[in-house]
Amino acid sequence: MTGHEPGGVDPLARIVFAVLILSCLAAFFITQRLKHTPTLLQEFKLAGHFSPYAAPGHNQEPISFKLAHAEAVTITIVDVASSKTVASLLSAYPVPRYKHFSLHWNGHLGAAHANGHVTTPGGRTILVPENRGAVAPPGEYRVEVTLLKQGHTVPSRNFTVEGPVSGG
Repeated sequence: MTGHEPGGVDPLARIVFAVLILSCLAAFFITQRLKHTPTLLQEFKLAGHFSPYAAPGHNQEPISFKLAHAEAVTITIVDVASSKTVASLLSAYPVPRYKHFSLHWNGHLGAAHANGHVTTPGGRTILVPENRGAVAPPGEYRVEVTLLKQGHTVPSRNFTVEGPVSGG
């Protein structure tokens, strides 16, 4: 006796097949749920490059994003080459969910001493942290947004700080 049912199908094979089918169905439903779960940080935007030496209006790096949940955030600028934080823009700043949050970095190093505000013609408020250290040297940087309740840090893509343009 080999333990096979009439017709030659092993009961163990039936069990393994049923487990595989159930696993596939579970994976499908988990994937669908994940596809519809919003990411923590949404619509992260940067200019990509700027010069702190440029004319006013062009001498700051615009940063904007939305959050899936209201959250206190800490926002820092990191030198890509050294992986060191070079500027702290905000610390434990409350940001509402699903509302565009905008700020500008003035290209100066160190911790922000205060926060100013600019209102666009469309009525949107932009936060302007006042960093007063030396001007950041030319190079590659990134923004890091730390979601304090989540305990998660989200890095941006890199952007470039350009030096002064020499006259000729």
